[in-house]
Amino acid sequence: MKIYNVTTVDDGIDFAPETEAKEILQNVRTIIKTTAGSVPLDRRFGVDASYVDKPMEKARAMLVSEILVKVRKYEPRVTVTAVDFTEDIDGILRPKVQVKINGIE
Repeated sequence: MKIYNVTTVDDGIDFAPETEAKEILQNVRTIIKTTAGSVPLDRRFGVDASYVDKPMEKARAMLVSEILVKVRKYEPRVTVTAVDFTEDIDGILRPKVQVKINGIE
């Protein structure tokens, strides 16, 4: 079982990924980078940003919950195994999501 790390670092969009695994990981990155309400035909897609301006521990808990729910809903081909964060001096949380791809490896 291979574990992949997905972050919000922008690698651009690959419209023809070479493998199904690359496509799936790109989809997960898109989910965690998108703010809910910003996609016109699916306002629920992406992560709810209501965690902004909350105390850091509460924001982390809210963001972990939101990531788990949204990835399960929009990319069922993966299982989230862990969610961690990097935090910069300005208090910006950047999620690092560990996933395993179901049924491929």
